[in-house]
Amino acid sequence: MNTAIKGLHHVTSLASDAAQNNRFFTRTLGLRRVKKTVNFDAPEVYHLYYADGAGTPGTVMTYFPFPGARRGRRGTGEAGETAFAIPQGASAFWQERLAAAGVSGIAAEERFGERRLSFAGPDGDGFALVETAADGRTPWTGADVPEEAAIRGFHSVTLTLREAGPTEALLEGWGYAAAGEEGRLRRLALAGGNGAHILDIVVASDAPPAEQGAGSVHHIAFAVEDRAAQAKVQEALAAAGHQVTPVIDRDYFYAIYFRSPGGVLFEVATHEPGFDRDEAPERLGEALKLPKQHAHLRAELERHLPPIGD
Repeated sequence: MNTAIKGLHHVTSLASDAAQNNRFFTRTLGLRRVKKTVNFDAPEVYHLYYADGAGTPGTVMTYFPFPGARRGRRGTGEAGETAFAIPQGASAFWQERLAAAGVSGIAAEERFGERRLSFAGPDGDGFALVETAADGRTPWTGADVPEEAAIRGFHSVTLTLREAGPTEALLEGWGYAAAGEEGRLRRLALAGGNGAHILDIVVASDAPPAEQGAGSVHHIAFAVEDRAAQAKVQEALAAAGHQVTPVIDRDYFYAIYFRSPGGVLFEVATHEPGFDRDEAPERLGEALKLPKQHAHLRAELERHLPPIGD
């Protein structure tokens, strides 16, 4: 068993409008924008990061907002819902806040004994807020969400798969273990994780394959402490026959990628070097930061990229 995985690191999704996306996460959900940069492969498109105050692994939601992108289609082989942890008793606050903001699809539910609110993001993204006990993570309180209600980070991600077995076997090799079953829903949890240590799997053998677009999760990333731990995971994946990439420097973490057995793109990302490598902690997410290979494009990008607000 490889015990290097600590839980989720970040979740990266697609959007259709950068300003709308920024407003939703910073104003409606009250997260901090910790980085404003561009897509490594398409520098004319932003890469926006939202998180707690520091961009702690396990709290980071990121987006590629492709202007005017068509919406994705839900189906198998995708991460269909991203859930955030909130304190116990905070659902009423969030139900009122989301409704006042015009958020659609709000529904109070219970899953594995936890109260939760599911709702849709601006592009139909699948989200939930889950009441959790004893979550010691420190929330961002720079918005207008009080600390006693603020999002702590990720709670879980729900994967929609045609079959669960191969993906479960992979995750069990990383230390995840069965933690419950409700109908077609199976829960895996990582003991001693970083707070973002739950994965739910929905088996939907009769559903069509997902088609990515705005509102779709592009990939989910798992956290490891450093490059040495990442190398061990990479070696084990390659030995098991997975087509894993070389290490890629993403400026704020080092990443490897591979397609999981169920079709979802998985990443393994390091804690190091962190989001304060090129901005002071109190100024995170304010300035446009460019990967070094795109630094020569700054003037052009600053003219082209749309304003997104604070």
